[in-house]
This record gives sequence, C-alpha cells and structure tokens, in this order.
Amino acid sequence: MTKISVVVYGADVICASCVNAPTSQNTFEWLKPLLQRKYPDVKFEFTYIDFQKDTENLSDHDQHFIEQIQEDELFYPLITMNDEYVADGYIQLKDITRFIDRQLQ
Repeated sequence: MTKISVVVYGADVICASCVNAPTSQNTFEWLKPLLQRKYPDVKFEFTYIDFQKDTENLSDHDQHFIEQIQEDELFYPLITMNDEYVADGYIQLKDITRFIDRQLQ
C-alpha cells in the first residue's frame, strides 16, 4: 500500500493574496475526506501546522517552508506531500491529484 504524508501549513487569517479563497483550516478539512475517498488504496497521514502558533518541535524541513511563507516567497495554505512542495495559495485539486498519480505509477 502506498503511503503519502500530507502537510498543510496555514494560519487562522486568510492569506492577503488569496482573497475569496477558503481558510487554511477549511482547505485541510476539505482535503482529508476528498483524498481518502478518491484514493482508497493509499494510506494518508494528514498534519496541519499553524505556522503562527505551532512553532515548537518542528523539523528543519517544516521550518524551511514556514520561513518561505513568512518571507512571502510562498503563500498559505501551503501543501506538501512526502516532504515535496505540491501547491500553495489558492489550492487546485488537479495539482494534488497530479502529484498522487505520479506516486502511484
């Protein structure tokens, strides 16, 4: 069984560049059941990190992405899968499914 670790980095406040987009938490809550339903043979591990609050005990990898968000190099919500950047800002399902489909080949 394929395993995919999904991390959503976000904050309570909507990204200023992402007007009318769902909140980071809404994106996280939308993504979980959608991926589990679409890919029933994949074992997903989901993690949500509020980069403004959850700053303790994070890996260097997580810190790197958080720094990029704080320096406006990336937008939030930011999604990584298996420690690889997948999408940020206004999340499009096709970016996520494209990554998963590549993992399943």
